[in-house]
Amino acid sequence: MAKSHLGTLIEPGTLRMERTLPAPVERVWAYFVDPGKRAAWLAGGTMAEEPGSVFELRFDHTRLSGEVAPERFAACRSPILQKSRIVEFEPLKRLTISWGSESATASEVSFEFTQEGDTTRLVLTHRRLPDRKDTLSVASGWHAHLDVLDDVLHGRKPRGFWTQHAALEKAYDERLPG
Repeated sequence: MAKSHLGTLIEPGTLRMERTLPAPVERVWAYFVDPGKRAAWLAGGTMAEEPGSVFELRFDHTRLSGEVAPERFAACRSPILQKSRIVEFEPLKRLTISWGSESATASEVSFEFTQEGDTTRLVLTHRRLPDRKDTLSVASGWHAHLDVLDDVLHGRKPRGFWTQHAALEKAYDERLPG
C-alpha cells in the first residue's frame, strides 16, 4: 500500500481522501445514491435526495468481500442500521450526509465528483471527528470501503475488507498526528 494514497488531516477533526475512480461520473454517482449498487461497496438501505431528509444505511460488511469481521468488530458480523440525513444533494457533483446520526451535530461526510476524461475524481471529506481514535477508525474504514468500490468498478473480486482495514489502521496510526 502506497503511503501517498492515504488520506490526510486537513485540520483537527477533518479527514480528506482523494481517489481517481475508473468510470464516468454518472456511473460512480450511481454507486453512491442507488442503494443496491451502494451495498456492493459500503451499505445498502434507502436513499433520500432532499436536504434535511433522513435515510437509512444498512451495513453488511461480510457481504463486501466474504471476510468475517475479527473479534474486535464482532458487532459487524450482523447487519448494522444507521440513520443519516441529507445535507447537500447536487446530482453528479456533491453529496453531503450526516454520519452515524441524523442529528445536526453528527459528524458529516461530503463526496465531491469531478469528471476527468473517462474517470472520476472523488474527494471525500469527513468533518467533526471528535478524537484521534474515531479519526483512525473512520480513515481506515473509508479507505477500505473505497478500495472495495475501486475493485467493483474495475470488475474485480473485492479484496478482503477486514484484512485491508487492519493494515490501513496501522498505516494511519503511523501517519496521523497523535
